[in-house]
Amino acid sequence: MVWKKFFKKKTPKGLDPLKDLILQNLKTGYYVDYDMKTWEVTTSSYYDWGGREYTYEWQLRSADDTVYLEREPDDEDYWSISRKISINRLDPGIRESIKKQGDPPDEITHENTIYYLDESGGGHFYLDGKEPGKKMLKWDYADDSGNRFISVEQWGEETFEASTGMSVEEYQFTDILPSEKNEN
Repeated sequence: MVWKKFFKKKTPKGLDPLKDLILQNLKTGYYVDYDMKTWEVTTSSYYDWGGREYTYEWQLRSADDTVYLEREPDDEDYWSISRKISINRLDPGIRESIKKQGDPPDEITHENTIYYLDESGGGHFYLDGKEPGKKMLKWDYADDSGNRFISVEQWGEETFEASTGMSVEEYQFTDILPSEKNEN
């Protein structure tokens, strides 16, 4: 009897696991399994690309790693996972190109892979959905397969960030559970 209770996962009161505990409904404090690790959702944010298009982002932390899960709705959802890297690991000319010409180069090479400029745009970032949004510019590069990417972001005049990532599928994320404080 004790073993049965120990191994049984309990669905929090008031939540429908088929409707509420799905990837696009992740909230800060939720837990999700991915890549043989359990991750805690530490932020739940979004990008507004001009009032018509949105990208949703969750910061996920495990015991030894931090990743960013993004959902870009279109005809169907496009999911990706990325990790922040130092902008200095990319071509040092990127920062200067943006400052002088307003745009980075059309292609960059990182770890022996060529990435081609795929999309760019400006918008506002809302950390945990809180106002006011922070203005930013973003350039996305994709490799030949279209599955791996690099993103370069500009925040203000002098602050630049970069990340590398890859496409993922929703089914790769399992066992979504809220923390005890999110159960009500």
